[in-house]
Amino acid sequence: MDTETLIAPASLLSHLVCPECGTVHSATVVNTVCINPDCRSTLFATYDLRPVLSKNMLKLRPANMWRYKEFLPVIYERNIVTMGEGFTPILPAQSLKAIAPDNLVYWKDESGNPTGSFKARGISAAVSKAKELGIQTIAVPTAGNAGGALAAYAARAGMHAVVYMPKLTPKVFKDECRLYGATLVEIDGNISDCGKLINEHALINDWFQLSTLKEPYRLEGKKTMGYEIAEQFNWHLPDVIFYPTGGGTGLIGIWKAFDELEQLGWIGSKRPRMVAVQSQSCDGIVQAFHSKQATSSFVDGGFTIANGLRVPKPYADKQILKVLRESKGYAVTISDDEMQFAVQHIARTEGMLIAPEGAALWQAFKKLRAANWIQPGERALLINTGNGYKYLENIEIPG
Repeated sequence: MDTETLIAPASLLSHLVCPECGTVHSATVVNTVCINPDCRSTLFATYDLRPVLSKNMLKLRPANMWRYKEFLPVIYERNIVTMGEGFTPILPAQSLKAIAPDNLVYWKDESGNPTGSFKARGISAAVSKAKELGIQTIAVPTAGNAGGALAAYAARAGMHAVVYMPKLTPKVFKDECRLYGATLVEIDGNISDCGKLINEHALINDWFQLSTLKEPYRLEGKKTMGYEIAEQFNWHLPDVIFYPTGGGTGLIGIWKAFDELEQLGWIGSKRPRMVAVQSQSCDGIVQAFHSKQATSSFVDGGFTIANGLRVPKPYADKQILKVLRESKGYAVTISDDEMQFAVQHIARTEGMLIAPEGAALWQAFKKLRAANWIQPGERALLINTGNGYKYLENIEIPG
């Protein structure tokens, strides 16, 4: 008997399914997107969710995202590549008390993750599964943080990383990739241009791509934010969640997590309203939401201080818009000037130097509270996705 069959599996992973056409895919082989040529959607991992499982099983487990190992895609724990990512703190947003004294507003601060952003979650899950599937070289197009995370986790896993990044990305993101031993290719253009080139080169060089939502498992790592939100709020979800939306993996993942938690019987059917926040430079989701379109158009207005929001057309735009509408949510555009002001104000009043993407949420909350879209007494959660120290090249520093 194969000795691996004697080891108890960590995961309850069953199969992969296409959320658009329903086609089922095996989870034991390498997958990218749906094999249906008329679909090509991102795939969702599906688990054998048993209501008999109790949330009490989380007691005494490590405070990282792998505490939810049954609902993550790695079958055998020896394949998990981790640096303690996840279980980030939830903090009160003190500077919003003056304008919203009758609301409880919180930050979920992802800046303390390995390599300084929430990208560590998705990359940890994806690299771990790639290791389990025997993949040796992984490639990714990135606006910054995902490239650094991939380089770090690939180094830890003994794998090789190839990163394609826009030349306009701050130097610190490029330096960390090189320090971790990744092959870095700088591209004139945006992340979509990086994606087109890496598609061609991956086919030639036999690299496996971890492009946002073009493989199934980064989504699974990101969804752990949803599990944590539920646990940290004592299984009673906030009323509104604000999310900076570039590729949108976390937005979709959090929504998927809530569905899984309800199937487990750990939460009820009540859901937060999800708010997508975009940069004025790339606000295709906002435009599509307000014009009631099922997909977004390609929108690229050029440079934005929020690198992660310069995604002209998210691959899973249909799924992002579906989450916004199912949740009775909203979509908001924020300018670079507004983000600059918010980064400085939050630093001075909260003691947090957050990413411009996170600062955009602070401005979005103020707008929706002023418009009474957020009602008195509602609890709101703002997800700061990264560490502002990595963006100092983009941020104006007061004299």
